[in-house]
Amino acid sequence: MAESSEGLGTVPEHERILQEIESTDTACVGPTLRSVYDDQPNAHKKFMEKLEACIRNHDKEIEKMCNFHHQGFVDAITELLKVRTDAEKLKVQVTDTNRRFQDAGKEVIVHTEDIIRCRIQQRNITTVVEKLQLCLPVLEMYSKLKEQMSAKRYYSALKTMEQLENVYFPWVSQYRFCQLMIENLPKLREDIKEISMSDLKDFLESIRKHSDKIGETAMKQAQHQKTFNVSLQKKNKMKFGKNMYIKHDRIPEEKSEIVLKHSLKEEDENEEEVLTVQDLVDFSPVYRCLHIYSVLGDEETFENYYRKQRKKQARLVLQPQSNMHETVDGYRRYFTQIVGFFVVEDHILHVTQGLVTRAYTDELWNMALSKIIAVLRAHSSYCTDPDLVLELKNLIVIFADTLQGYGFPVNRLFDLLFEIRDQYNETLLKKWAGVFRDIFEEDNYSPIPIVNEEEYKIVISKFPFQDPDLEKQSFPKKFPMSQSVPHIYIQVKEFIYASLKFSESLHRSSTEIDDMLRKSTNLLLTRTLSSCLLNLIRKPHIGLTELVQIIINTTHLEQACKYLEDFITNITNISQETVHTTRLYGLSTFKDARHAAEGEIYTKLNQKIDEFVQLADYDWTMSEPDGRASGYLMDLINFLRSIFQVFTHLPGKVAQTACMSACQHLSTSLMQMLLDSELKQISMGAVQQFNLDVIQCELFASSEPVPGFQGDTLQLAFIDLRQLLDLFMVWDWSTYLADYGQPASKYLRVNPNTALTLLEKMKDTSKKNNIFAQFRKNDRDKQKLIETVVKQLRSLVNERSSRPSL
Repeated sequence: MAESSEGLGTVPEHERILQEIESTDTACVGPTLRSVYDDQPNAHKKFMEKLEACIRNHDKEIEKMCNFHHQGFVDAITELLKVRTDAEKLKVQVTDTNRRFQDAGKEVIVHTEDIIRCRIQQRNITTVVEKLQLCLPVLEMYSKLKEQMSAKRYYSALKTMEQLENVYFPWVSQYRFCQLMIENLPKLREDIKEISMSDLKDFLESIRKHSDKIGETAMKQAQHQKTFNVSLQKKNKMKFGKNMYIKHDRIPEEKSEIVLKHSLKEEDENEEEVLTVQDLVDFSPVYRCLHIYSVLGDEETFENYYRKQRKKQARLVLQPQSNMHETVDGYRRYFTQIVGFFVVEDHILHVTQGLVTRAYTDELWNMALSKIIAVLRAHSSYCTDPDLVLELKNLIVIFADTLQGYGFPVNRLFDLLFEIRDQYNETLLKKWAGVFRDIFEEDNYSPIPIVNEEEYKIVISKFPFQDPDLEKQSFPKKFPMSQSVPHIYIQVKEFIYASLKFSESLHRSSTEIDDMLRKSTNLLLTRTLSSCLLNLIRKPHIGLTELVQIIINTTHLEQACKYLEDFITNITNISQETVHTTRLYGLSTFKDARHAAEGEIYTKLNQKIDEFVQLADYDWTMSEPDGRASGYLMDLINFLRSIFQVFTHLPGKVAQTACMSACQHLSTSLMQMLLDSELKQISMGAVQQFNLDVIQCELFASSEPVPGFQGDTLQLAFIDLRQLLDLFMVWDWSTYLADYGQPASKYLRVNPNTALTLLEKMKDTSKKNNIFAQFRKNDRDKQKLIETVVKQLRSLVNERSSRPSL
């Protein structure tokens, strides 16, 4: 019982241990198994039995599970069999890939070995390059030496040899090729000595051909130096005057200093260019021959030969071409050859000892200067183009400045420029005469219309016009002058600029330049512009409207003269308060033109009146008047009204004089019509018709067509006609004859001759038209009265003619 109880007691324990074994990690199984052996005796056997029983149970469960999953297992085996085929293919591919990787690795190994060899070669090449870089300057210099020898630049070759011996050969003296070069240098020196004399003649020939290039280079350098000096002076002036415009600010000064430094830097660069310009000429034949002849003790022979040859070349250089005056290139070639010749001589003077002397060059220059002045004076007289004369002047200035920089006196050249300046002014005047004529031809002689503010500003920018009333007017509006006024003003300024161009660089003071500008401008105004205006005024196609506009234009041009004076003052920086400057003669110029235009207005206005009067077609034998004025006269009056409206833009006295002149001329023309010798007869009806026309003239005069007349001043132009017609209309001969010669006479303006002439024409008409009038008492009495008056008038006329004149 006891054993059975023990067995029963151990079974749950064994089950617990089996559960722990199944559920516990492998690391913890040891303590659990140890507890089996630590328990009661025979516990191990029982545990094993229990374990086997448990295994059998698990086997049964596995068997059940396998039976349940048997079909899935079979399917899995089938799939594995299929995968085996793919696995074999994969194995083949892996094997092939491995083989190719092995082959590729062999190529990498080969390339790696090639890279190693290349790096070794590269290192060797670097070493060689370093050695060659050390040798290259020597080889380059030696190659340069060979080139100089081939080009016959022997002086430069000698310098190269010296550099090779002193500088380059010590670097590579350990190399064999250097020893060969060193051994070859003495032979080269001997060759140079042998051919130096033959090269001297080639040098003289070459220098004659290349003198123009040398002179051109020297003139460009002198021009650039002069330009730099002018800009430097302007910078200094700006620096001194900066406080007038900017205060308490140092930035502008610093900026000007930077600009000045920059300019100085450019000048330094140009100085380097000046030094290298001498390389245009290879003087080594001269140096070489001089040295050789000095060593031989025959230096004098060489000097005499050189000077003789150069004098011959000087005469050739100074001989101008026949058509030199036609283009500026002809003058330029002439100057550049001369400059090139003397630049070479100056260089020889300074770099050689005794080959040429200062006395020799001065003698040569004086001879050349006399020839140059004679040539320029002769050829410049043919120049008619101001641009060509200006370019000639610039060439002469550059020519003079260039040679002055080399120490040659050039005052006579600047004296010649003053002669050429007068000629230049004449060519300018001729050119501007054509410009003025074109402007006058293109002008429409009507006020300038202005549509908007932009157009107004454009005109104001061209011409200094000031009129507060016009500024207040709304757009559109008109300037009083025509288009020619701003164009003329601009062209006068252009003329001043053109004249200034010649005055520049003449080494004259600002006062002298200002005086020259004013004198040339006066010539432009008083001679050229005045002549153009007078010719314009006298042209037949210029009508009254155009003449009126010309007068207005000259008025505004006259007012603009003060602005031209200020313009000249500004560009020359001469104060009118401190210096006695020449005044512009624009006042007299435009006043004369205005007077001529006014006279032409009076003439053309009278001519127009004559044209209308010629249209008169009176029936001098009419018995009764038409009751209205003649058509031609009404057309004439309408024309005068329209013209005098245009005259409102003229100065008051001009318009009044024109109006008075027109009325007087009309009155005279009408009087002459009555007294025409070809008019033999005139009826009373014709006189009455004529009176209607004179009444219209008087009405026109009293309507004040031009403002400014006092009282009936204008009507007095017709007073002679009026008194004459009143005398005939009223037939008041008793009063006329009784009061004749009295200051208070009613018909004081009626001349007896005039009255007699007209009365005789009426008497003849009375006889012709009244054949039967002798049978009527009234007509007979009137005829007798006319004959009596005619007798009295003849007596009065005879009395006046016999009276001695005072």
